[in-house]
Amino acid sequence: MQSPLISRFAPSPTGRLHLGHAYSAMRAHDLARAGGGRFLLRIEDIDPGRCRPEHVAGIIEDLQWLGLDWDEPPLFQSARLSLYAAALDRLKAMDLVYPCFCTRARIAAEIAASASAPHGPDGPLYPGICRDLPVDECAARIAAGEAHAWRLDCARAADMAGPLYWDDEEAGLVAAQPEVHGDVVLARKDAPTSYHLAVTVDDAAQGISDVVRGRDLFEATHVHRLLQALLGLPTPRYHHHGLLTDADGNRLAKRAGSPSLASMREDGADPAALLAQLRGARAIT
Repeated sequence: MQSPLISRFAPSPTGRLHLGHAYSAMRAHDLARAGGGRFLLRIEDIDPGRCRPEHVAGIIEDLQWLGLDWDEPPLFQSARLSLYAAALDRLKAMDLVYPCFCTRARIAAEIAASASAPHGPDGPLYPGICRDLPVDECAARIAAGEAHAWRLDCARAADMAGPLYWDDEEAGLVAAQPEVHGDVVLARKDAPTSYHLAVTVDDAAQGISDVVRGRDLFEATHVHRLLQALLGLPTPRYHHHGLLTDADGNRLAKRAGSPSLASMREDGADPAALLAQLRGARAIT
């Protein structure tokens, strides 16, 4: 018996939604409705320095204005930190994570001094400064209260997991290559979990069968597929859609000051017409 189709929209409440968000939410919503499944809303509010309650209210207001409804109360990641800590503890027990005491300045200096620093999708990779520190030294520094992050030993983890794949609507069967991201951070002092760890745990906990998200997150799926394998979690189908652009061809983004749905609503936009326009939109890949 085939599992029910469950999709989700999972914004971070760090600003108001824009058309790019609406496009992604619409695609996830419509996929669920067309398949007789469920559509869920998850608020990814794990960054206390940037997330704001007023933006949570704005997300709900914007989606309701568009006429996109969800089938369960919104799930808030900030209420689930113990679950992410438990997942991290499992990885610690498998000797797949290590404490990293490096500051950003230390990492930047190490990369600058390297003649051939390896690069990944997001820029230079962490050079592994703390990867092989003695266990006793790490324990003493942690006990002394020294600030640290927890990094995934990606090469070791990938060796343990073996070959991995995921099914993507656009790309077909994709061979996961998590090592291209290097030793990613899974938790740090100011944010007790990372996007990578939290989204992997929550997609499994909510029974998400189909992940609909922008093409800009395609590369992150390499890490998510590895974490799924290590934690014994199911792998959903992925739908990495193209991204909307403005008149100048620039990708819509909060940081770029793209017009918000709230401002469109204030200007008298018709939500039904806007949603119809989005359903007919052509996004860049």
